[in-house]
Amino acid sequence: MSEITIYHNPRCSKSRQTLALLRSRGIEPQIVEYLKAPLTESELSELLAQLDVPVQKLVRDQDFRALMVSEPADERGWITALAAHPEVMQRPVVVAGGQARLGRPPENVLEIL
Repeated sequence: MSEITIYHNPRCSKSRQTLALLRSRGIEPQIVEYLKAPLTESELSELLAQLDVPVQKLVRDQDFRALMVSEPADERGWITALAAHPEVMQRPVVVAGGQARLGRPPENVLEIL
């Protein structure tokens, strides 16, 4: 099986549950703590292509509104905002075999394993 990566926030219960789900299936993924190592705009663009969702699906609305910054006008602006504020990114995201899934709920990631 190809390498599996989880974009993980250890303080998030869904992220911890998704990691536990992977491990319960004998999978030890590469763990990227995206708050410690934020994704670049290029990496975010690639991740969105693998997720095949609009960029807004990767944004935690309530957390973004708490920043009290203006809403970006287009997809490029949203990607720039996510790169600058990784704390507003939905989590976790699991990547396997060129595809990605948001682990909300954790079982969503099973589709790509």
